[in-house]
Amino acid sequence: MGKKRVMLPAKDVDLSAVKYEPEVIQAPHLTGLVLKLFIKIIEAPVIGPAIISYLKKQNKMVETLRNTVIPEAPMFKPEFPPQDPEPGTFLLEEDGKPEERVETALKCLPEYNPADSLNSELTEFRYWKIRDFAYAYRSSLVTPSMVAERIIAVIEDFNNEKPPAPLLITFDAEEVRKQAVASTKRFEEGRPLSTLDGIFVAIKDDIGLYPFIAKGATTWMDEVRSTNADAVSVSRLRSCGVIFVGKANMHELGMGTTGNNPNYGTTRNPHALDRYTGGSSSGPAAIVASGLCSAALGTDGGGSIRIPSSLCGVVGLKTTYGRTDMTGSLCDSGTVEIIGPIASSVEDVMLVYAAILGASPADRISLRPWFNDVHTTDISDKCEDILNQLTKTYGCEVVEIVIPELHEMRTAHLVSIGSETMASLNPDCEDGKGTRLTYDTRISMALFRSFSASDYVASQCLRRRVMHHHMEIFKKVDFIVTPTTGMTAPKIPTSALKYGETDMQVTGYLMRFILAGNLLGLPAVSVPVGYDKQGLPIGLQLIGRPWGEASLLRLASAVEELSAGSKKRPASFYDVLKTN
Repeated sequence: MGKKRVMLPAKDVDLSAVKYEPEVIQAPHLTGLVLKLFIKIIEAPVIGPAIISYLKKQNKMVETLRNTVIPEAPMFKPEFPPQDPEPGTFLLEEDGKPEERVETALKCLPEYNPADSLNSELTEFRYWKIRDFAYAYRSSLVTPSMVAERIIAVIEDFNNEKPPAPLLITFDAEEVRKQAVASTKRFEEGRPLSTLDGIFVAIKDDIGLYPFIAKGATTWMDEVRSTNADAVSVSRLRSCGVIFVGKANMHELGMGTTGNNPNYGTTRNPHALDRYTGGSSSGPAAIVASGLCSAALGTDGGGSIRIPSSLCGVVGLKTTYGRTDMTGSLCDSGTVEIIGPIASSVEDVMLVYAAILGASPADRISLRPWFNDVHTTDISDKCEDILNQLTKTYGCEVVEIVIPELHEMRTAHLVSIGSETMASLNPDCEDGKGTRLTYDTRISMALFRSFSASDYVASQCLRRRVMHHHMEIFKKVDFIVTPTTGMTAPKIPTSALKYGETDMQVTGYLMRFILAGNLLGLPAVSVPVGYDKQGLPIGLQLIGRPWGEASLLRLASAVEELSAGSKKRPASFYDVLKTN
């Protein structure tokens, strides 16, 4: 008796009276043989479900999902109120040719000056941009084939490291050479397909890339999937002349925030090789940060593009839900995931985004004090500094806001992505493949199995409530600005390399500011703004209104410009352009 709670209708919540409540996740930190033992317990009858039930109660999930009356109707995928067109923007035709969209996007960029960009006397570190490669190719300073050989040599060295720490888990040097030869020939004949022709891009292993089968960094997915076709987003990049280097490493099935992967080896952070990249798009972020690729495609269902981009010091864009076509990815049936670009600059993110945008036909029919809760004040201080610079330089007004029901939002996201993952993997798990998953993935699956149909529906009711709160906030502000993550790159325990790791406190810090973009489908971008006292990258997250990518990228570009002087060369960096 006395457990029932009744929530006030969302429209009656006084946002001005809401106070931020810090949340501590209750769960053990496990690595090595202890993690292996815990799996045997958690998957055992009776005792396993009892432990899961206890942990759910400790984290107030039962109270939120089963003891609470939620007055709102369920929202089973993001539904957006009508949005005014963004002022001063180019409209890109979704049904048009990707290469034409890229050339239109070029018109939005500042004029390119090769004398400035390719100046060998510059002393401060900078990444080569896509337009640097395009100019070098057109001027015959280098060819795509020359760059390909440099990249192949580095990747082959990576693949021989002990313990393994691969950037790519599927790589075919001859396939890369073949693409590079074709691109080189197009430049020799004066007919490049677009500005992206000859640009090297990595594809996360849960996105289809011919001739490989997407495995999601498991050891068995290629045994049950026969499709080796390009995903729609990959096909759009291929039509622009992009050269694909292979399938990038990731946290198995996207079920983790660190990038740990005992199956193939854990990708290392280029800024500090003893630290995680963040996940789950670990390989895509690391290969861009290391200079080997201009861009990569990742997926983001719970920060999986923004978290590793922040920890690796690069730019990652999570688009509005439905903005990009998910067809051909392993997560193409979920309601929180998108495919998006990672690159070293906002400019390059914009060019790749222009190529891949375009909703699936189904989505076109159906779619309609927190700041300071961080592990180290280096993060909040650096982000606060950028806000002050935006105010001073551009006259931006900063308004403090408090977002209500953050715990409810986290719970709703976990149940949504967990239930949808379970529905996708159930047939294979029942067929015996579940025991071949990594230990941390199996712990997640044990939790996901405990969710009921009523839990899922309650979470969708919460989704509608939280959407209402955010739309009310966007009546007062144009963007929500937070640190991307609540901590910089965590260290990799040696004991985690063989068996993996589960550390929900670290996950909580890494996902603290992430989830509105996924549960509500809002666009968000992570932009590097500096480093902590240990020299590890810090990212600033900008969250925009639905379909507001153009304005979001405009602000991201301003933030990037204000932070330009603080770039430092990663410890593991490769100059593959070398024009002089």
